[in-house]
Amino acid sequence: MTDSPQQEYDPGDVAVIGMSLRAPGARTKEQFWDNLVHGRESISFLAKDDIHVDETLIHSPFYVRACGVLDTYDKFDPSVFGISDRMAAAMTPENRLFLESAWESLEDGGYDPDRLVAEIGMYGANNPQTAALYGSPPDRVSVGPEAIEASLAWSPDTMTSNALYYMGLTGEAVTVAAVCAGFHYAVHLACQSLLLGQTDMAIAGGAMVRLPHPRGHLWEENRVLSKDGHCRPFDANGTGTALSSGVVTVLLKPLNHAVADRDHVYAVVKGSAVNNNGVSAMAYGLAQPERLSACIASTMEVGGVAPDTVSMYEANGLGLPVTDELEVHAATMAFGKQTATTSIGGVKGNVGHGGVVSGGFGAIKAALALYHRKLPATINLTEVNPDLDFPGTPFVPQLEGADWEPEAGIRRAGITSIGGGGYNAHLLLEEAPAAAGRAPEAEGRPRLATLSALDDDALARQRTRLRDWLEANPGLRLDDVCFSLNLGRKVMPRRWAAVVRSRAELIAALADDARGPAVTTAAAPRTDPDAFSRTDRGIVPSGRDERALSELAAVWVTGRQVDFDALHVGEASHRVPLPTYPFQPRRFWRTDW
Repeated sequence: MTDSPQQEYDPGDVAVIGMSLRAPGARTKEQFWDNLVHGRESISFLAKDDIHVDETLIHSPFYVRACGVLDTYDKFDPSVFGISDRMAAAMTPENRLFLESAWESLEDGGYDPDRLVAEIGMYGANNPQTAALYGSPPDRVSVGPEAIEASLAWSPDTMTSNALYYMGLTGEAVTVAAVCAGFHYAVHLACQSLLLGQTDMAIAGGAMVRLPHPRGHLWEENRVLSKDGHCRPFDANGTGTALSSGVVTVLLKPLNHAVADRDHVYAVVKGSAVNNNGVSAMAYGLAQPERLSACIASTMEVGGVAPDTVSMYEANGLGLPVTDELEVHAATMAFGKQTATTSIGGVKGNVGHGGVVSGGFGAIKAALALYHRKLPATINLTEVNPDLDFPGTPFVPQLEGADWEPEAGIRRAGITSIGGGGYNAHLLLEEAPAAAGRAPEAEGRPRLATLSALDDDALARQRTRLRDWLEANPGLRLDDVCFSLNLGRKVMPRRWAAVVRSRAELIAALADDARGPAVTTAAAPRTDPDAFSRTDRGIVPSGRDERALSELAAVWVTGRQVDFDALHVGEASHRVPLPTYPFQPRRFWRTDW
């Protein structure tokens, strides 16, 4: 347990302790952040042969062959979840992507689903059209039980319940329908459930696969889709956005609990709010400034945050002058007159409009900006739209990347998401609290590090990824790494373990397990499991010296269950982000029933 008292933290604060993302041009959140920092646009411009739509549409002079392509939209690794190939093919791509992303968020947070004794809420948004476009199931009444089973995999409603089931979890399962504001609505509902004590942790997010994939769009004057495929937020020459696909999930827990449990915190959700324009809309589907302003102001009020302390505003930012003007006007009313300057940006210039997951792209951008204390530039913004009158607002367009040095002394970010049909949503994130001081790690103490996978190839990739991660993050403590590996990963049949005294020894062991302190399932030494003491959780280590840990490693790699909680009892180690499971995706695609 941490020495920090729980009462230091606002009881309404929710910690983001795990994240997973797949976006155009990025398989991971780390790649996504690298793209943002370096100002990369991840919109693809397609050849005609790459587009699977009606030939007449392709040859239209108004057809724009641009979209945000998701490379893994049709791939999945069912073996990790015990799913048959037949069922994997029946599942919609959004069901599959959300399941893998939820797994990654839980692992990123340092939790093994098999060790959790808790209620885990699952909240997700998807595109209800995807199921019909992927291939509707037959009439379940006439076909019988087989169709019922397939339809559960096919239905957008069961995306979150499927994730709970296949991950071996229990808790709430809520699939959200709030069009392009779906991600924000999922996070909003998850936070409410956590603060009411209905769940212990929650996974919230969204998945969007635009079908057929890939494909472009038809441009129409004054509509939200771009004339040339580029999105230019706040630019005088903006003509809208391109469409894209992706998946984002976050793992959430009340902040006071996260601190007590020694979780890694990326950012803190200070508040969230949602509303709808209803009959007050200027035009159905467009933002209504007064209603959007009320949503943004309500979020700050819920979080007890003054507007002049919010120094980053991640806009919905469609890149169409009329919609950008409405949003900036609404945000200005919510923020009011202030002397502080707030950076304003829009991620759609990088990745396009991801539908129900678009707000997730903005939220991950903001969370990582808080985490790295940097403000990425808004790309494709070369001529600021003078009609936005930024000098008369609290906002300054983020034209270049910069270190984030807030005037208020604390970093906070607001993220807006707007959905057709009048949906408004806003999230307010704050930087993670400073970690409590810890004594330096004891040098030379032996530690046990473990890895496991379904097969030897995946295990080898695990070792390579962890080695690269440790080399890229020299500040990681060995005790935290071992604690996170031993307690935060699902145990699988093929195993690797090493007893090491330093990060350098661990890196060396990961590079070559043919010599040194490592043992594997493939070459496990002989052990006598009956020589160990046991609890209901498995074999208990006889000590923490090198010999005892080596014996424990040898018995664990042969398939025995070990009580790792007993190994780490009394320690002050923290969970830290480490590489997640190396899925081996294969293509699954259903063309008929």
